[in-house]
Amino acid sequence: MLLALDVGNTDLKCALFHGQTLLYRLRTASARDATAPALAQLLAEWVEHNGIARTEIAAVIVASVVPLLTPLLLAAARQAFAREALLVGSELATGLTLRGPDPLELGADRLMNALAAWSLAEQQAAAQSQPVQGSVVVDLGTATKLDCVSPAGEFLGGVIAPGVATSLEGLVARAARLSVVELRAPARVLGHSTVECVQSGVMHGHASLVDGLVSKLRGELGFDCQVIATGGWAPLIAPLTESLRRVEPDLTLHGLRLTHARTLLG
Repeated sequence: MLLALDVGNTDLKCALFHGQTLLYRLRTASARDATAPALAQLLAEWVEHNGIARTEIAAVIVASVVPLLTPLLLAAARQAFAREALLVGSELATGLTLRGPDPLELGADRLMNALAAWSLAEQQAAAQSQPVQGSVVVDLGTATKLDCVSPAGEFLGGVIAPGVATSLEGLVARAARLSVVELRAPARVLGHSTVECVQSGVMHGHASLVDGLVSKLRGELGFDCQVIATGGWAPLIAPLTESLRRVEPDLTLHGLRLTHARTLLG
């Protein structure tokens, strides 16, 4: 059984895979003050809570964009499961070719999203006996990231913008008369109260940002693209857009599964 760990700026996402099947998932805060023993206890208790013995964990793979937590997760895997975790980096043989970004600057989550999207495009092409499409992955998390993959499996680069919550936090921090605003979309774009106006600007505004960027990227790429949304804010933002019709909440985790499988194959 494979334990996949995706360490983001806001959340730590965990998944247990049996083969290609995602059996269980866990989302918890990426606490900067965590310790390796505490993380080991968290993972071990979660695994055992799902009726799985620690010894059944055959492998652990980690993708992290939080350098402070990376060594702690690696140590936690050793303590909890006596396994040396595979740490995702651009040097791993994912099957993707990096055409745009500097490999040393590319976040592991972006790489895993791109791999999973390309795999889905290949599966869809095989099922429909059609050519493989390119992909635009829209990851709506702490940051909003749009990443592009060619039909040949080339990671071409993308766009990074402040995320939904990040944008609101920045506005509230700089506007003395604004208090905490619940992040939800008002029924109409035209707001009446100050709270509705802010909600509309953040939520509908972010949806328009995504639609505009997807449209511009499609124009630049020059090939047919599937557009896939993922990330914690995808369920709230996707319904407000015209471009996000497919939401894959576990895209990064499946990218980790694919990376582990391809690493085993050499």
